[in-house]
Amino acid sequence: MDSSMTLLSAHIQFLDAQLALIHIPLHLYSSFLQSILQLLLPNASRNGFSGNGNGAVQPPKGWPYEHPFVNISITPIECSIVCSRTLANELFVPILNLLDAKSRSEVHITPDDFVVMQVDGEGLDAGQRVLELTSPLALAGIPIFFITTYFADYILVPLRHRQQVVQALEERGFQFEDQTSSYVNPYHHGRKHSGTSLEVQPPSTPPPTTISELQTRTFATLKRRNIVPTVDRDIRLVLCAGRRDSANGMSQNRNRNSMTSAADDALHLGLVKCLIAPPYPRFLSLTLTDTEAASLLVDHTLLPNFTQDILLGSKNEYLTPITLDLRDLPVESTGIVCGVAGRLVGATSGPLDTAVEMSYLSTARAGTVMVAEGELDRTLGALRGAENGVLSTAD
Repeated sequence: MDSSMTLLSAHIQFLDAQLALIHIPLHLYSSFLQSILQLLLPNASRNGFSGNGNGAVQPPKGWPYEHPFVNISITPIECSIVCSRTLANELFVPILNLLDAKSRSEVHITPDDFVVMQVDGEGLDAGQRVLELTSPLALAGIPIFFITTYFADYILVPLRHRQQVVQALEERGFQFEDQTSSYVNPYHHGRKHSGTSLEVQPPSTPPPTTISELQTRTFATLKRRNIVPTVDRDIRLVLCAGRRDSANGMSQNRNRNSMTSAADDALHLGLVKCLIAPPYPRFLSLTLTDTEAASLLVDHTLLPNFTQDILLGSKNEYLTPITLDLRDLPVESTGIVCGVAGRLVGATSGPLDTAVEMSYLSTARAGTVMVAEGELDRTLGALRGAENGVLSTAD
């Protein structure tokens, strides 16, 4: 990695969760819809408040969310779920077991557990943040999922690689802070909000030593597997978050069993409307934690499901998603996010004169690059040029 690259100021800590990743083909989404609603509204569904007699789902008591980390993403490729192993076994495995053999073979639940790190701090723009946080892990050959939300970044890594992650971050300059595996990078910058992102691809032998080499291998792999960037220009995404009722929030901090605020109820209702709209949302990514309000990356056509005053963030700044279908790659993969980010933010030489401000969502079986509408053609040119050999000469 270029040693002149500015480091990110960040506090990193592991959350108390062991997670499973679930891939659900879109044609099976409706089979798992009830499980997804139960995941969104866990108190309601498991404590006997799942309906009001008219089939309406009732919201849970108390907010923030009761589990450390959940991500629900519906993209043009798949429905992807990240939740605790306990919830996966409780909510999704029973439905999976009811499916016919062919359908069961199309759903995948990772057999190995993942852990998640929350990254809070002041940072660079979206693309630089993705590159800064993924590059040390990619160069160490560690498979990761990277999710940037409205409030924080989250990095998912296989539980068995946890110590390697610690070592890679320390070597990059992130300092061990205490026994809870928190880290602080001492450099300081201003943070810009960006979209959501997750990551995947198999460690090379030997692993690459520079971002340039990693980038070359990444696009060689995509070319060899005939993975090309595709785009639906009609999908326009908005990054936003649930708005907290400050007065009610203070009372909830004193009593987590208190009822949700009107804003919480409206948010829950809007999310349910999005999820149940037939046949499924064109694009929605929802991140829930036990410390923050919900963070959403949502197709603009779904915004009418929410009352205007319950969402934070600009409703007029659109991101266009560029999809990489990774279903033909192994689940345990490394370097896709870092390689793509390196190509677009100008970490190495190439056809781009200036960096593209991008964010990234890598779900269980797909990767999504998100850029402003005005940057779409330039981004596609860079990605397709690299894929066609402008950057990648390896076979």
